[in-house]
Amino acid sequence: QVQLVESGGGLVQAGGSLRLSCAASGRTFSSYAMGWFRRAPGKEREFVAAINRSGTSVYYADSVKGRFTISGDNAKNTVYLQMNSLKPDDTAVYYCAARTGVVATTEWGRYDYWGQGTQVTVSS
Repeated sequence: QVQLVESGGGLVQAGGSLRLSCAASGRTFSSYAMGWFRRAPGKEREFVAAINRSGTSVYYADSVKGRFTISGDNAKNTVYLQMNSLKPDDTAVYYCAARTGVVATTEWGRYDYWGQGTQVTVSS
């Protein structure tokens, strides 16, 4: 069993920054990839960012590219999402996800484990 716990959400003014963390515990995988998704009220879940285990491949949604950075610390089994230049449109619940495959993907259906989410609210 694998558990994912997100933290770091909160309320921030437009233009501000937050760093989200996702800590994994339980079964150790020989290879895995991690991703971040978000869901705003009344909207579909959307891809935000993804990274493979080695950190050699990263992917970003066009809406966050240049503002968000995904990174990982394998020793701590933790993945981070640094969010800069935040906009009100970034307001959502942010979820981290993990999959046993080595290739990072933007498709939510290919992820095996999900956290409970952390709320990010950006005011004007």
